[in-house]
Formats: sequence, C-alpha cells, structure tokens
Amino acid sequence: MTAQPDPIGEPSTRIIISVDAMGGDAGPSVVVAGIAESARKNPDIGFILHGPEETLRKLVAKRRVLDGRVVFRDCADVVTMEDKPSQVVRSGKGSSMWSALESVREGEASGAVSCGNTGALMALSTIRLRRLPGVTRPAIAILFPSRNPQAFNVMLDAGADVRADARDLLQYALMGASYARNGLDLARPRVGLLNVGTEEHKGRAELKEAHGLISDFAAQANFEFVGFVEGSDIPGDRADVIVTDGFTGNVAIKTGEGTAGMIGALLRQAFRYSPLSRLASVLAITSLNRLRKRIDPRQVNGGVFLGLNGTVIKSHGSADATGVSAAVKLAFTLAQSGFGQKLAARVASTVELTQDTVQRADEGARQEPEGRA
Repeated sequence: MTAQPDPIGEPSTRIIISVDAMGGDAGPSVVVAGIAESARKNPDIGFILHGPEETLRKLVAKRRVLDGRVVFRDCADVVTMEDKPSQVVRSGKGSSMWSALESVREGEASGAVSCGNTGALMALSTIRLRRLPGVTRPAIAILFPSRNPQAFNVMLDAGADVRADARDLLQYALMGASYARNGLDLARPRVGLLNVGTEEHKGRAELKEAHGLISDFAAQANFEFVGFVEGSDIPGDRADVIVTDGFTGNVAIKTGEGTAGMIGALLRQAFRYSPLSRLASVLAITSLNRLRKRIDPRQVNGGVFLGLNGTVIKSHGSADATGVSAAVKLAFTLAQSGFGQKLAARVASTVELTQDTVQRADEGARQEPEGRA
C-alpha cells in the first residue's frame, strides 16, 4: 500500500495503517506514543492518523521517529464508550472512528486500528466495509497465551455476536484457521470446537451439527479438526484454534485477563512478604520478567474482525503505548502476508463447498424411500 503525499515528508512505499487516535481510555497521547514505538521497531510502516489535527500534530511533533511517517485526517467528533452502536451508525460520520475505516474502504490503508467502543466499531466496520460474500456473522479473533510452541492460540468469536448457529461456527473455523496460517505461520492448524465435554454426544444441538460440518470440511480447507475441546484447552496444546460463540468467547477472554491480573498481583504480594522473599524476587528477576511477558495481555493486544472486506484491529480501550504498538504490529503483519485476500478466497471457496454439500444432502433426502427415518 502506497501512502498519499505527506505534508511533512515525501511519499513512501511503506505499508500504511489507519489509526483512530481517539476513543481510548487514555486519550490520543498514548496512541501517538504507541505508533511511535511501532515506527522505531519497523521502518516499513507508515500511518494515517485520525482525530483533531491541531492536537495530533503537537503530539506527533514531539516524536522525531514519526517525521515523514504520518498523514493527518482532521476529525472533530469522537465515539465514546457510552455511545450506542445504532446512534454511531446514524450520526458518526464526522468521527475519527468512521474516518479511520474510510481510509481502508478507499484503499489508502491496509488496515485500521482503534481503541474505541467495540460495538460501535463492529457496527461501522460492517456498514462501511461490508461482509465478505457468504459471511453471515463477522467474528472477533484474539490471541490467547498457550502451551503451544507458537506461544498463543487463536480463539473466536470473542464477542462480535452472542449467537452462532452451526453454519456460523463452520465459518469461524475456516476463518480462524486462515488467521492462524497467516498470523502464526502454522501450515496446518488444529481446530477445536469448545464444548462442555469432549464426548461427541455432549452439548447443544447446534454444536453437534457444527461438529459434523467442520469435520467434513477439514481436509478440503487444509486444517486438522481435533473435535470438541473444553475450557482448559483454551490455553493448552491440544488445538491451535478454538471455535465458540461470542458470548462464551467473551466470558473466556475476560476471565483469562482477570486471572492473569490476579496471579500478577499475588506474586507481587508474595515477594514483598519478607526481606528474604524480596531477595528471592531479585534473584528470580529474569524468570519473572519472562513469565510477565508470556502472560501480559498487552503483548498480544488486538482482536481481529474477521469476515469483512478489510482488516480491522480492535485494541483494548485501556491499552498503553505497548498495547497500541502490539495492535499496530498485528495489522502490519496481516497486511504484509496478504491475509485479507487469502481470507476472502477461503470464504468464497467455503460458500461453494457448503452449497454443494447442502445440494447433495437435499438430493439424498428426496431419494430416501417413503417412511424411512
């Protein structure tokens, strides 16, 4: 993606990421600090920054690493966390969130990043970028720390829609496998379907139906289906992709974040208990830092909206500069791999395969002898 002429620099051939500078809990200063951190680490990235231009120019001017790397889009309105998605769809055209998505829609940027209101971002993304043909429900995919060699598992849906029928879960499996291939470099991801047990007779009817559909499509879609998995497998090494509905997925991710925070707080408390424990913490500082990085949600901040005609990354609203940088890095990695085009091709082939499967099933049903169950 080639940047438009930059008022503070020459045009470049960098991959351009569109960033909503407003909407996060800490304001635009943290977002600018985050993109500056990304710019220091990656010379091949540029930004379109959306928000009040005068304010943003002052913040960017303090970061020399951003010289010639930022194009501004002046937007006066901000989508707050309290705004209803329906309200934003009707009256949010002048907002930084809307503008950030327009840059992707118009082909100016390879992906968008926002720390703003999740419901509003999903609603606007669906309206402005549209769903891929055949996708009924977009999903949010997140990376969850795991015992796998790649250190993370993909889980979806993490809260885009509380409902999901068997066809939706099949699409989640295919989109999640594609994300794992491009985001985690896994040639043949293992996909598991989250349930209350691993036995095939357990679970709701739509889960049992989805089990059969995903199993039928695994070979054609080049992933391994490991069957039903349980909650303990989300951070485990049995599967690389965990498929579930948005209600369950959102509860799981929030529980994981809360548990990681509690463990960190308890460790700090334990190491402050006595002079000897404080000495032990000094001796174990390298191992503790390694553990902190492994479970730190900032390091994998960013949920990917899958099933849209464009890449959108939802950063946590409370993200600091490290978290924003992680979300930008994810957008860059997916753009560099051509993930959007690969996902569109995968979904298109799935729609055709699904139609063929349904047609064969209908033909088989018509040929069944009368009275046969």
